[in-house]
Amino acid sequence: MSIIEDAARRLEELRRAGAELPEAPRADPGEPARRDVEHPTPEAMIKAIEQAGGFESPLADPARRATRTPSADALPAGTGASVELNLARLRANGFVTPDAPTSRIADEYRVIKRPIIKNALGRGDERVRHGNLVMVTSSLPGEGKTFTSINLAMSIAMEYDTRVLLVDGDVAHPSMPATLGTPNSPGLLDLLTRDDIQLSDALLRSNVERLTLLPAGSRQRRSTELLASEQMASLLREPASRYADRIIVFDSPPLLATTEARVLATHMGQIVMVVAADATSHHAVNQALATIESCDIVLMLLNKARQTDVGTYYGYYGNEDAA
Repeated sequence: MSIIEDAARRLEELRRAGAELPEAPRADPGEPARRDVEHPTPEAMIKAIEQAGGFESPLADPARRATRTPSADALPAGTGASVELNLARLRANGFVTPDAPTSRIADEYRVIKRPIIKNALGRGDERVRHGNLVMVTSSLPGEGKTFTSINLAMSIAMEYDTRVLLVDGDVAHPSMPATLGTPNSPGLLDLLTRDDIQLSDALLRSNVERLTLLPAGSRQRRSTELLASEQMASLLREPASRYADRIIVFDSPPLLATTEARVLATHMGQIVMVVAADATSHHAVNQALATIESCDIVLMLLNKARQTDVGTYYGYYGNEDAA
């Protein structure tokens, strides 16, 4: 008997036993579930396969997810732990830190963050849908997207009335553990595949006021499909809509190197596209931009430039505190 036949048989057994199974979508959530469907819906078939022992899916019923016993090899659930960022090391490596508010890099990111915050908090002429979901990406590896993500998050956290959640969305090659010294703890992908942790369990509070971190989590073979799932959309909707003062910044994979970034972009309200000066070709940039046409707000950031306007004037303004 094939797994599909076995699943169909198991599905019928579960229905006869009175088990609650997903039905076809209904326009009215209060309308009674239909039982006269000739063929099982995809969600119901997936659930039947799961309960027949086929595979685990992020579409599993929430009630079952809450009561299922975790497997023995599962990572321990997080507890909303704290992490101490080494600000001195970050500052020495060129990052924005709250204890160096008048540095050149801090001033550059003050310029960069202003339109992003404006769009995120609905302070512009038109409200940007999901404007507080911001993805930082690039065409190719090595252009500085992680450097930009961390600096942008640090700079936003320095605002008096805004909180920021920095998400390590580069699930194939997570950068936060090495760059920020964060633990390899449960994170984004675990929230989409595990039953025993909630978002609050996976968040890492930092010693930077108003900055919280979410690791990438355990590697998954079907990470693209997980990021494209309705469960991912639901996971993002909760913090994005619940906290009006919170901006969520994703350090994304490069657009031309993986498929995860393109899928992640479909959930975003703003995308910051990092381009390495004198290195990235026009062709690569155009190819990358073509993959994120669904997002209305795409901001370009030139990285690794030898000189900027901020740098030109920094010598005049940067030492005002010492005067």
